[in-house]
Amino acid sequence: MADAKVIPFDDDRSRSGGGSRPARRRTGSGSGGRGDGSTAPVSALPGGRLPGPSPEAGADPQEPQQPQEAPESRESSVGEARGTEGGWDRRIAGGLAFLRRRVTGDYEVDEFGYDKELTDQVLMSALRPLADKYFRVEVKGIENIPSEGGALIVANHSGTLPLDGLMLQVAVHDNHPAERHLRLLAADLVFQLPVVNELARKAGHTLACAEDAQRLLELGEIVGVMPEGFKGIGKPFGDRYKLQRFGRGGFVSTALRAGAPIVPCSIVGAEEIYPMIGNAKTLARLLGFPYFPITPTFPWLGPLGAVPLPTKWTIQFGEPIPTDGYPPEAAEDPMLMFNLTDQVREQIQHTLYKLLVQRRSVFF
Repeated sequence: MADAKVIPFDDDRSRSGGGSRPARRRTGSGSGGRGDGSTAPVSALPGGRLPGPSPEAGADPQEPQQPQEAPESRESSVGEARGTEGGWDRRIAGGLAFLRRRVTGDYEVDEFGYDKELTDQVLMSALRPLADKYFRVEVKGIENIPSEGGALIVANHSGTLPLDGLMLQVAVHDNHPAERHLRLLAADLVFQLPVVNELARKAGHTLACAEDAQRLLELGEIVGVMPEGFKGIGKPFGDRYKLQRFGRGGFVSTALRAGAPIVPCSIVGAEEIYPMIGNAKTLARLLGFPYFPITPTFPWLGPLGAVPLPTKWTIQFGEPIPTDGYPPEAAEDPMLMFNLTDQVREQIQHTLYKLLVQRRSVFF
């Protein structure tokens, strides 16, 4: 029996200078390997091709093929998916934290009941699609609202239901560079209705009285007032865009005492959302309302008739009228209050006519 041939297993280590190297599988002579441990050359298949993946066109077949990198589109899609997943995670976490603060009462309200967190995260988010997508509110002259300090915005009032005040609140917050919040002065009826009362307080609305308005202006807030009141939103459709009486000028007296500028504001588009063609006065007295509107759709279509028409809105803020140059006793001057009230009213009316001339259509 012939002596067995010993194959040295440390042959690779001796070649590489004794360095460590991963073991490489060897092939015996019966599998095409050589007896000395080296690998036998692989014969080409018929047709001149070697087995295995073919090299790319123009590539050297002797060079080892590098692994292909993942396409950039695949990487970007994975990144976008991860970013979207992370965004949803943050939203869910923020929503849960918000609910926890609501349940535990760990949130702040000011002396008027204004809840800034609830207004920003819930109320504004609910009203924003109505302003941006449904009424497509266009805002002009937002630079006339100061970036800091108090100011009194005086606007026309219309629409049968007071949606114009809510759209004005969204317009100021979403378009002003400082994202200022509008504190609206509301009528007594708003704070007598259940649910509406609480929501109005949380949204920053307060009773339309001189004391509350002056206090807010002195605190540096943007205050909104619509002097027409129920006479404005309850007027017939035939009197649309004709300003009603502005009262006795109480808003001017408040601005004079606080030294805050008066910013006239004109709103076009709200008059047509509920065309008021009639007023059921008897029913209004029974319900305790200032009027009970009859429109082409309400009450004939029931709840569907309460859906406002999708008119195109424009809100324009005029140049502010300064009041800080008047002496303190000017707030008691009835002639000065009358002149300033008439000036504000005329500026709003003139801007309304100008916007109506520029408007292409009620709905576009």
